[in-house]
Amino acid sequence: MEKIKLGISSCLLGNKVRYDGGHKLDRFLTDTLGKYVEYVPVCPEVECGLGVPRKSMRLEGNPDAPRLIVTSTREDMTQRMETWAQKRVAELEQENLFGFIFKSDSPSSGMERVKIYNENSMPVKAGSGIFARIFMENFPLLPVEDEGRLHDPGLRENFIERIFALKRWREAIADKNFKKSLIDFHSKHKLLLLAHSPKHYQMMGRLVATQKNFTLKDMLTQYQDLLLEALKIKATPAKHVNVLQHMMGYFKEQLSADEKKELLELIKQYRDGYIPLVVPVTLISHYVRKYEEPYLKEQAYLNPHPSELQLRNHV
Repeated sequence: MEKIKLGISSCLLGNKVRYDGGHKLDRFLTDTLGKYVEYVPVCPEVECGLGVPRKSMRLEGNPDAPRLIVTSTREDMTQRMETWAQKRVAELEQENLFGFIFKSDSPSSGMERVKIYNENSMPVKAGSGIFARIFMENFPLLPVEDEGRLHDPGLRENFIERIFALKRWREAIADKNFKKSLIDFHSKHKLLLLAHSPKHYQMMGRLVATQKNFTLKDMLTQYQDLLLEALKIKATPAKHVNVLQHMMGYFKEQLSADEKKELLELIKQYRDGYIPLVVPVTLISHYVRKYEEPYLKEQAYLNPHPSELQLRNHV
């Protein structure tokens, strides 16, 4: 399987590039997720010519347009960092990235809630790092997270679900028989999309049905934007329950009364927060294989990412 290419803050891979000569190695990213992705490391400070170790910097001033200031010397590094960041982002456009994992709290790479200091040196968690901001402005829908937020099981599952969905989408549009592959992709992702946003699924369905009214480029752009917007919306337990009950309906003729009761009880326990999503999904997957249900067998909802990552064991 071809690996997914992700940008990442270099220090998270264990590279000693931080201001104090250290790193912030994240074992989940290197040892677990790293089996499935190819990382493109970026360290804004080192790549824009600053050394290791170096004097610490912080964001100061107006939260809408903060300045990057060397704490001890008061040197303003904003222009230097922005000029480099614009150039680096242009280079990253050629990498065909599927997403980016930033270093939290960094004045260059923090995704959100980065400290910005006012004239009284009082911090407000209100900003993004300069490189992270420019990257996200250039790739507004590309999946991004920081390593701190990825410790949250729900955010971790959502981010990884999005990058694998984007991989399947890019594979689909690379198919020579694109019109058929688009219809197949939309059909296979129905339940996954419904778990996030039924509204987006309907909009995407109308786009597929009327694709002859658009140029190929416009249709691809609109569909991909809707796909990434939809999957970014949180999949709630209530939406998952609707999907699980919908799948259960495919087996109303095959399941015994006791089997139906067991599955309904598992769905209820998931809804009430007593068991993780993987439990009812595993039982339904068993029935899909046992009764060879062809439509559900193709649904991305049942296998949105490698089971070895155990992402649904905690949501």
